[in-house]
Amino acid sequence: MGSGGSNAERGFAAAIAPPLPAPAPAAANGAIFQQASGYAALTSGMRASRKGDIITILLVEDTRAAKSNSASKDRTGGISLTPPTTGLFSLFSPSDVASSGSQNFNGSGNAAQSNSLQGRISVTVAESYANGTMLVRGQKLTSLNRGDEHTQFSGLIRAIDISSDNTIPSTKVANARIIYGGTGEIASASKQGWLQKFFSFISPF
Repeated sequence: MGSGGSNAERGFAAAIAPPLPAPAPAAANGAIFQQASGYAALTSGMRASRKGDIITILLVEDTRAAKSNSASKDRTGGISLTPPTTGLFSLFSPSDVASSGSQNFNGSGNAAQSNSLQGRISVTVAESYANGTMLVRGQKLTSLNRGDEHTQFSGLIRAIDISSDNTIPSTKVANARIIYGGTGEIASASKQGWLQKFFSFISPF
């Protein structure tokens, strides 16, 4: 591996938020519990709350969308005149001054899409805000024998939504950004070649 590293590796390193340094020990004041020694209130337990703490995101994304529409149109019209039996216009027959027409249109369309993503990814607290929300982000890079898979996650969470085991479902993450992709032979096999893309672009069908 070169010294520069790949884009995924550089992004992976940048996404990690290092933990805060340990606070300096406070002077003993005779109390049983010292905040600097790592004591946490019973109401918060050991839930993540500081920059660098680790939280596990439960990916439970499941979205479905469907749309359908239809339209129809039917229009008919006609005109018929009976010419007089005498005079100049008697030369015309009734069929010469009769006309009719019709118009029909029918159209319909349907579209459906569904997406599902299940799994877990552990992220770190990047920023902690005074209103009780935290910015979390992280990545997971997995190298397999036939390619690489990467997952990126970032978003805002509320401290009150974190469970006692430091997990939170992705459905409770605001401004969530989830990126999942892969590289390698398997990923390349599911993509069109450049020549196929060219003919698909110019094809009128």
